[in-house]
Amino acid sequence: MKAQVQAATVRLVPIDREYLEKLLLRLLEIPSPTGYTDNIVHAVVEELEQLGLSCELTRRGAVRATLRGRQRHGKRAIVAHLDTTGAMVTRLKENGRVSLAPIGHWSARFAEGARCTVFTDQGTRRGTILPLKASGHTYGDEIDTQGVGWDHVELRIDEPCKSLDDLLALPVAVGDYVAVDSRPEVTPSGYVVARHLDDKAGVALLLSLVKALGDAGIEPAVDTNVLLTISEEVGSGASAVLHGDVASMVAIDNATPAPNQGSIERGVTIAMMDSSGPFDYHLTRLLLQLCRDLGIPHARDVFRHYRCDVAAAVEAGNDIRTALVCFGVDASHGHERTHLDSLVATAELLASYVQAPPSIARDRYEIAPIRDFPTQPDEEAPPVPVISDLPDATDAPSPPDTTPSPG
Repeated sequence: MKAQVQAATVRLVPIDREYLEKLLLRLLEIPSPTGYTDNIVHAVVEELEQLGLSCELTRRGAVRATLRGRQRHGKRAIVAHLDTTGAMVTRLKENGRVSLAPIGHWSARFAEGARCTVFTDQGTRRGTILPLKASGHTYGDEIDTQGVGWDHVELRIDEPCKSLDDLLALPVAVGDYVAVDSRPEVTPSGYVVARHLDDKAGVALLLSLVKALGDAGIEPAVDTNVLLTISEEVGSGASAVLHGDVASMVAIDNATPAPNQGSIERGVTIAMMDSSGPFDYHLTRLLLQLCRDLGIPHARDVFRHYRCDVAAAVEAGNDIRTALVCFGVDASHGHERTHLDSLVATAELLASYVQAPPSIARDRYEIAPIRDFPTQPDEEAPPVPVISDLPDATDAPSPPDTTPSPG
């Protein structure tokens, strides 16, 4: 029998669509390639404080705030990342142009023609990333037959630069960060087209659900950490900012609508597995149940060439249940596109998730006897629990005594 959510326990919370859109556009205007994230950290901390939350930061700037819930132990965490792909100067060329290496994994195919900012030690310079053979008037058909890759592009800086000495005089140096312009556009039909929707759209919807819970006066079932990381695009993700009594973590990132993928662009996609392995069985199915019971458009998918923040947290030794919820992004790490409906649906799901009491009460302990450890379906699937019948969210008692009995 299909489970139904009782309104007294979990209800669909209205998401302020206008706030979400405006915040997303503001975040997209702040350059934040991995390693150059200080400015966006200041921006999101200011926004969280305006929403009534206090923030703690790691040494490098990963952010943690806490939504206080009815239960203290077995905390939840929801994570999105502030950093984006970008590039770094690797060589100053004799022709006055600059060679680049990517920050994060993205194709030079999508770098060609990009407007960008170079952050030098003495200010910023503007420029364009171009293929080595950029003009058909000069190279003819060779512009269509040259190779694709970072060895086949160069940065043209918008200053008088015809030689290596000109570059040194600006000054431009090896190791300077290069941030690619987002150039966002929101269409009347609700599509958002921009670079770096991964994962600034995730950050915008995360802060939007925080606002929605506050506006509705809803207290989470369990203390819930709001985490914003600064190095997901290079693999370290939530390995540092996650600590304390956290039992489960849900990452927000982009789904990949494409042929042979199950992702959708107008709802929420729940990932069953990424390149680091399967996500937690029970946590994933709780999220799917919430989508079904609340009528949130959703789909399932598996990502074979993709990993997210939670992978780094698990690899760092955290014994936590993990899940990944995604807003749809067509052409991820390229000329990206999402839809406001997808961002709202993902925020609605997570706002519902933080209301739901824990489905596995035993998870409040780091280690405990096998009693109350869950099972998975074998020959016959057990009935799906009704959300209102899950354990009450109350303060955890002292951890169980695991000392063996005498004799």
